[in-house]
Amino acid sequence: MSTVEVLSGLLEAEGYTLVSGSSQKNPALRLLDMLYRLIRYRSQTDLLLIDTYSTSAFWYAYVISRLACVLKLSYIPILHGGNLPQRLKTHPRQCQQLFGRAKVNVAPSAYLMHHFQKAGYTNLKYIPNSIALEHYTFKERQPLQPRLLWVRSFAQIYNPLLALQVLQELLQTHPEAKLSMVGPFKDESIDECKAYAEAHQLPVTFTGGMSKSDWISYATDFDIFINTTHVDNTPVSVIEAMALGLPVVSTNVGGIPYLLDDKVDALLVDPGNVAAFTKAILKLLQHPDLARQLSATAQKKVERFDWQVVKKEWNAVLRGE
Repeated sequence: MSTVEVLSGLLEAEGYTLVSGSSQKNPALRLLDMLYRLIRYRSQTDLLLIDTYSTSAFWYAYVISRLACVLKLSYIPILHGGNLPQRLKTHPRQCQQLFGRAKVNVAPSAYLMHHFQKAGYTNLKYIPNSIALEHYTFKERQPLQPRLLWVRSFAQIYNPLLALQVLQELLQTHPEAKLSMVGPFKDESIDECKAYAEAHQLPVTFTGGMSKSDWISYATDFDIFINTTHVDNTPVSVIEAMALGLPVVSTNVGGIPYLLDDKVDALLVDPGNVAAFTKAILKLLQHPDLARQLSATAQKKVERFDWQVVKKEWNAVLRGE
């Protein structure tokens, strides 16, 4: 479920009426469906929320924003792509058309706020990604076991192969180690991962996509959350892991160091570094007090992402306050 789908449900519970699109898998059909819905519901629309990413999906946001301008509809891009700072450099004209004409650009991280301000944008509002904290039960992992959980879409920018390489290395000292990788299959990286796991006979499970409630329940059986990305912003899956009490090991990329503090509420390592990532996991296993300390600090931090806190910011933006 995308961030805007989660947000839609939360806003509907607050009394807003929303129409969402699109569920089409084919990229061309997806764009056409979004354009159709925008035209169909234009007279009933007060404000358009546009989930905005940095890879090919950037062009969905761009085209939709152009139509919104033609229809004289106000719109708000919700900035998610961890590589949007690069997009600001490579496509400045299109970015100016998309972001410059927005009512406001909602940035869920200080990382994106910084880069957009640096690029000269002033129509910005920081509203962090949120979770309904009441749905997450904190569990202290004791004793800590080498049971790793990875939750993300299978896409090259999230470097899922690194998770398998880390597992392979960890098995050298902890033969009981295992890994589960939860997430929809977005590109050929899933084929690469399955082939690698089979070739090296790794104890890994590929679950495919799961509903929010299912993976929250599933996470109970795991002890360490790993985030292996090359590019990132403020991943909700990491925030959820913090709420569940899973100590986090992550690559130190994009918005991650704006979200997590190394050795305070997580352990951060350089991207693509198998040895460093494995060493960080071993550090948690060898020092359970550190793991408990990181998880406890992370639990306190995650309170600021609770919907009951964040919704006040959204209400202010949507009401033009």
